[in-house]
Amino acid sequence: MRALRNGKKPNFTLETFASMPNGDFKILAIPLLEEYKTQVTLPMLEAYHQLQESELSMDNFSFYTSVSAVFSSKIEGEPIELDSYVKYKRFGIEFLPDYTRKIDDLYDAYQFAKLNALNQPNLEAAHATLTKNILPKSQQGQTRASNMYVTTSDGKIEYVAAQPQSLPNELGKFYHDLDILLNADLALHETFYYAAVLHLVFVKIHPFDDGNGRTGRLLEKWFLGAKLGEKAWLIQSEKMYYQHHQLYYQNLRKLGLEYDHLDYHLALPFLLMLPQGLIVAK
Repeated sequence: MRALRNGKKPNFTLETFASMPNGDFKILAIPLLEEYKTQVTLPMLEAYHQLQESELSMDNFSFYTSVSAVFSSKIEGEPIELDSYVKYKRFGIEFLPDYTRKIDDLYDAYQFAKLNALNQPNLEAAHATLTKNILPKSQQGQTRASNMYVTTSDGKIEYVAAQPQSLPNELGKFYHDLDILLNADLALHETFYYAAVLHLVFVKIHPFDDGNGRTGRLLEKWFLGAKLGEKAWLIQSEKMYYQHHQLYYQNLRKLGLEYDHLDYHLALPFLLMLPQGLIVAK
Protein backbone atom coordinates (compact mmCIF):
# COMPACT_ATOMS: atom_id res chain seq x y z
CA MET A 1 0.00 0.00 0.00
CA ARG A 2 1.02 3.59 -0.56
CA ALA A 3 0.74 6.36 1.98
CA LEU A 4 -1.93 9.01 1.89
CA ARG A 5 -0.25 12.26 0.87
CA ASN A 6 -1.05 15.94 0.60
CA GLY A 7 0.00 17.09 -2.87
CA LYS A 8 0.29 20.76 -1.86
CA LYS A 9 3.12 20.27 0.65
CA PRO A 10 6.44 18.43 0.49
CA ASN A 11 6.27 15.08 2.26
CA PHE A 12 8.66 15.08 5.25
CA THR A 13 9.35 11.57 6.47
CA LEU A 14 11.18 10.73 9.68
CA GLU A 15 14.28 10.02 7.59
CA THR A 16 14.08 13.53 6.14
CA PHE A 17 13.91 15.02 9.65
CA ALA A 18 17.06 13.15 10.63
CA SER A 19 19.06 15.12 8.06
CA MET A 20 17.66 18.51 9.02
CA PRO A 21 19.74 20.92 11.17
CA ASN A 22 17.78 20.58 14.41
CA GLY A 23 20.29 19.82 17.14
CA ASP A 24 21.17 16.17 17.37
CA PHE A 25 17.63 14.83 16.92
CA LYS A 26 17.30 11.61 15.00
CA ILE A 27 13.49 11.25 14.96
CA LEU A 28 11.77 14.14 16.78
CA ALA A 29 12.79 17.12 14.64
CA ILE A 30 9.25 18.02 13.57
CA PRO A 31 9.58 21.61 12.26
CA LEU A 32 6.38 23.07 13.70
CA LEU A 33 7.52 24.69 16.95
CA GLU A 34 7.47 28.29 15.73
CA GLU A 35 3.98 27.94 14.27
CA TYR A 36 2.90 26.18 17.48
CA LYS A 37 4.07 29.17 19.52
CA THR A 38 1.90 31.52 17.47
CA GLN A 39 -1.22 29.49 18.33
CA VAL A 40 -0.57 28.52 21.94
CA THR A 41 -0.82 31.68 24.01
CA LEU A 42 1.22 32.23 27.14
CA PRO A 43 -1.91 32.90 29.29
CA MET A 44 -3.20 29.47 28.25
CA LEU A 45 0.00 27.81 29.41
CA GLU A 46 0.14 29.90 32.57
CA ALA A 47 -3.06 28.13 33.65
CA TYR A 48 -0.60 25.39 34.59
CA HIS A 49 0.50 27.42 37.59
CA GLN A 50 -3.10 27.60 38.86
CA LEU A 51 -3.58 23.82 39.05
CA GLN A 52 -4.41 22.48 42.50
CA GLU A 53 -4.76 19.00 43.95
CA SER A 54 -8.31 17.79 44.60
CA GLU A 55 -9.72 17.76 48.12
CA LEU A 56 -10.54 14.08 47.53
CA SER A 57 -6.87 13.15 47.34
CA MET A 58 -5.10 11.70 50.33
CA ASP A 59 -1.84 9.91 51.10
CA ASN A 60 -2.88 6.63 49.46
CA PHE A 61 -5.23 8.02 46.80
CA SER A 62 -4.76 10.56 44.00
CA PHE A 63 -7.94 11.89 42.43
CA TYR A 64 -6.20 13.19 39.30
CA THR A 65 -4.33 9.93 38.80
CA SER A 66 -7.77 8.32 38.82
CA VAL A 67 -8.89 10.84 36.20
CA SER A 68 -5.89 9.94 34.04
CA ALA A 69 -6.38 6.19 34.38
CA VAL A 70 -10.14 6.24 33.85
CA PHE A 71 -10.25 8.51 30.82
CA SER A 72 -7.19 7.00 29.13
CA SER A 73 -8.95 3.63 29.51
CA LYS A 74 -12.26 5.02 28.23
CA ILE A 75 -10.51 6.18 25.06
CA GLU A 76 -9.72 2.50 24.49
CA GLY A 77 -13.35 1.51 25.03
CA GLU A 78 -13.29 0.44 28.68
CA PRO A 79 -16.80 0.74 30.25
CA ILE A 80 -15.70 2.57 33.41
CA GLU A 81 -17.08 5.74 34.98
CA LEU A 82 -14.97 8.14 37.03
CA ASP A 83 -17.55 8.45 39.80
CA SER A 84 -17.69 4.67 40.23
CA TYR A 85 -13.91 4.31 40.19
CA VAL A 86 -13.46 7.07 42.81
CA LYS A 87 -16.07 5.39 45.03
CA TYR A 88 -14.16 2.12 44.69
CA LYS A 89 -10.65 3.54 45.05
CA ARG A 90 -11.24 6.28 47.63
CA PHE A 91 -14.17 4.95 49.66
CA GLY A 92 -13.82 1.18 49.31
CA ILE A 93 -17.15 0.52 47.58
CA GLU A 94 -16.88 -2.86 45.87
CA PHE A 95 -17.46 -3.52 42.17
CA LEU A 96 -16.92 -6.65 40.08
CA PRO A 97 -13.16 -7.16 39.49
CA ASP A 98 -13.54 -7.05 35.70
CA TYR A 99 -14.88 -3.50 36.04
CA THR A 100 -11.81 -2.11 37.77
CA ARG A 101 -8.73 -4.31 37.24
CA LYS A 102 -7.45 -2.75 33.96
CA ILE A 103 -7.92 0.72 35.39
CA ASP A 104 -6.13 -0.35 38.58
CA ASP A 105 -3.19 -1.50 36.45
CA LEU A 106 -3.02 1.82 34.63
CA TYR A 107 -3.37 3.72 37.92
CA ASP A 108 -0.41 1.73 39.25
CA ALA A 109 1.60 2.56 36.10
CA TYR A 110 1.00 6.29 36.68
CA GLN A 111 2.06 5.94 40.30
CA PHE A 112 5.20 4.09 39.18
CA ALA A 113 5.97 6.87 36.68
CA LYS A 114 5.74 9.54 39.38
CA LEU A 115 8.50 7.83 41.33
CA ASN A 116 10.86 6.72 38.57
CA ALA A 117 12.99 8.35 35.88
CA LEU A 118 11.65 8.44 32.35
CA ASN A 119 13.85 6.05 30.36
CA GLN A 120 13.48 2.93 28.25
CA PRO A 121 13.64 0.30 31.02
CA ASN A 122 11.12 2.18 33.15
CA LEU A 123 8.78 2.87 30.24
CA GLU A 124 8.81 -0.85 29.44
CA ALA A 125 8.17 -1.61 33.12
CA ALA A 126 5.21 0.79 33.11
CA HIS A 127 3.85 -0.92 29.99
CA ALA A 128 4.21 -4.31 31.69
CA THR A 129 2.19 -2.96 34.62
CA LEU A 130 -0.62 -1.41 32.60
CA THR A 131 -1.03 -4.51 30.40
CA LYS A 132 -1.20 -7.09 33.22
CA ASN A 133 -4.81 -7.82 32.31
CA ILE A 134 -4.51 -7.04 28.60
CA LEU A 135 -1.55 -9.05 27.26
CA PRO A 136 0.00 -12.42 28.13
CA LYS A 137 3.04 -12.22 30.40
CA SER A 138 5.41 -12.84 27.47
CA GLN A 139 4.24 -9.65 25.73
CA GLN A 140 4.11 -7.29 28.71
CA GLY A 141 6.83 -4.65 28.36
CA GLN A 142 8.20 -6.42 25.28
CA THR A 143 8.60 -4.99 21.78
CA ARG A 144 6.29 -6.74 19.34
CA ALA A 145 7.60 -9.28 16.85
CA SER A 146 4.73 -9.10 14.37
CA ASN A 147 3.21 -6.60 11.96
CA MET A 148 0.76 -4.12 13.44
CA TYR A 149 -2.33 -2.76 11.73
CA VAL A 150 -4.72 -0.30 13.37
CA THR A 151 -8.25 -0.99 12.16
CA THR A 152 -11.61 0.73 12.33
CA SER A 153 -14.67 -0.79 14.01
CA ASP A 154 -15.83 -2.14 10.64
CA GLY A 155 -12.52 -3.87 9.93
CA LYS A 156 -10.85 -1.36 7.59
CA ILE A 157 -7.12 -0.72 7.95
CA GLU A 158 -6.53 2.90 8.94
CA TYR A 159 -2.84 2.72 9.85
CA VAL A 160 0.17 0.45 9.21
CA ALA A 161 2.71 0.81 12.04
CA ALA A 162 6.50 0.48 11.86
CA GLN A 163 7.65 -2.93 10.67
CA PRO A 164 8.88 -5.19 13.49
CA GLN A 165 12.38 -5.52 11.99
CA SER A 166 12.74 -1.73 12.08
CA LEU A 167 11.64 -1.30 15.70
CA PRO A 168 15.12 -1.58 17.31
CA ASN A 169 16.38 1.22 15.06
CA GLU A 170 13.30 3.43 15.43
CA LEU A 171 13.15 2.99 19.19
CA GLY A 172 16.88 3.58 19.45
CA LYS A 173 16.41 6.95 17.74
CA PHE A 174 13.37 7.71 19.88
CA TYR A 175 15.13 7.10 23.19
CA HIS A 176 18.22 8.95 21.97
CA ASP A 177 16.09 12.04 21.33
CA LEU A 178 14.16 11.60 24.57
CA ASP A 179 17.45 11.73 26.47
CA ILE A 180 18.35 14.98 24.68
CA LEU A 181 15.03 16.52 25.69
CA LEU A 182 15.28 15.38 29.30
CA ASN A 183 18.65 17.09 29.58
CA ALA A 184 17.63 20.25 27.71
CA ASP A 185 16.56 23.55 29.27
CA LEU A 186 13.12 23.98 27.71
CA ALA A 187 10.77 26.94 27.90
CA LEU A 188 7.16 26.22 28.88
CA HIS A 189 6.00 26.34 25.23
CA GLU A 190 8.73 23.90 24.25
CA THR A 191 7.93 21.52 27.08
CA PHE A 192 4.29 21.17 26.04
CA TYR A 193 5.25 20.96 22.38
CA TYR A 194 7.78 18.16 22.84
CA ALA A 195 5.54 16.27 25.28
CA ALA A 196 2.94 16.05 22.51
CA VAL A 197 5.61 15.22 19.91
CA LEU A 198 6.80 12.31 22.07
CA HIS A 199 3.21 11.08 22.44
CA LEU A 200 2.60 11.33 18.70
CA VAL A 201 5.80 9.69 17.47
CA PHE A 202 5.53 6.90 20.05
CA VAL A 203 2.02 5.90 19.01
CA LYS A 204 3.02 6.09 15.36
CA ILE A 205 5.91 3.69 16.01
CA HIS A 206 3.38 1.51 17.90
CA PRO A 207 6.08 -0.69 19.46
CA PHE A 208 3.90 -3.02 21.56
CA ASP A 209 1.24 -5.60 20.76
CA ASP A 210 -1.32 -3.59 22.75
CA GLY A 211 -1.40 -0.71 25.21
CA ASN A 212 0.36 1.74 22.88
CA GLY A 213 -2.24 4.48 23.32
CA ARG A 214 -2.30 4.18 27.10
CA THR A 215 1.50 4.18 27.16
CA GLY A 216 1.77 7.14 24.80
CA ARG A 217 -0.54 9.25 26.95
CA LEU A 218 1.35 8.21 30.08
CA LEU A 219 4.65 9.07 28.35
CA GLU A 220 3.35 12.55 27.53
CA LYS A 221 2.32 13.19 31.15
CA TRP A 222 5.54 11.60 32.46
CA PHE A 223 7.65 13.97 30.35
CA LEU A 224 5.68 16.97 31.63
CA GLY A 225 6.21 15.75 35.18
CA ALA A 226 9.93 15.22 34.59
CA LYS A 227 10.35 18.77 33.25
CA LEU A 228 7.79 20.73 35.26
CA GLY A 229 7.41 18.89 38.56
CA GLU A 230 4.55 17.29 40.49
CA LYS A 231 1.91 19.78 39.42
CA ALA A 232 2.07 18.39 35.86
CA TRP A 233 0.35 15.22 37.06
CA LEU A 234 -2.77 17.32 37.73
CA ILE A 235 -3.25 18.19 34.05
CA GLN A 236 -6.43 16.57 32.73
CA SER A 237 -5.06 15.76 29.28
CA GLU A 238 -6.51 12.24 29.18
CA LYS A 239 -9.96 13.58 30.04
CA MET A 240 -9.67 16.20 27.30
CA TYR A 241 -8.59 13.57 24.75
CA TYR A 242 -11.59 11.43 25.72
CA GLN A 243 -14.02 14.35 25.52
CA HIS A 244 -12.72 14.95 21.98
CA HIS A 245 -11.74 11.38 21.12
CA GLN A 246 -13.12 11.53 17.58
CA LEU A 247 -10.93 14.58 16.90
CA TYR A 248 -8.02 12.89 18.69
CA TYR A 249 -8.14 9.95 16.29
CA GLN A 250 -8.88 12.19 13.31
CA ASN A 251 -5.74 14.24 14.03
CA LEU A 252 -3.68 11.06 14.36
CA ARG A 253 -4.96 9.84 10.99
CA LYS A 254 -4.08 13.11 9.24
CA LEU A 255 -0.42 12.11 8.94
CA GLY A 256 -1.01 9.21 6.57
CA LEU A 257 -1.61 5.51 6.24
CA GLU A 258 1.88 4.03 6.59
CA TYR A 259 4.64 4.69 9.11
CA ASP A 260 7.38 5.03 6.48
CA HIS A 261 5.45 7.75 4.63
CA LEU A 262 3.99 9.89 7.40
CA ASP A 263 3.71 13.61 6.67
CA TYR A 264 4.62 15.36 9.90
CA HIS A 265 3.82 18.76 8.39
CA LEU A 266 0.22 17.76 9.22
CA ALA A 267 0.90 17.15 12.92
CA LEU A 268 0.03 20.61 14.28
CA PRO A 269 -3.68 19.92 15.01
CA PHE A 270 -2.67 16.98 17.19
CA LEU A 271 0.10 18.89 18.94
CA LEU A 272 -2.27 21.76 19.75
CA MET A 273 -4.62 19.50 21.70
CA LEU A 274 -2.46 19.02 24.79
CA PRO A 275 -2.66 22.62 26.12
CA GLN A 276 -6.46 22.25 26.12
CA GLY A 277 -5.97 19.83 29.01
CA LEU A 278 -5.16 22.85 31.16
CA ILE A 279 -8.61 24.31 30.72
CA VAL A 280 -10.72 21.15 30.45
CA ALA A 281 -14.12 21.35 32.09
CA LYS A 282 -14.29 20.01 35.63
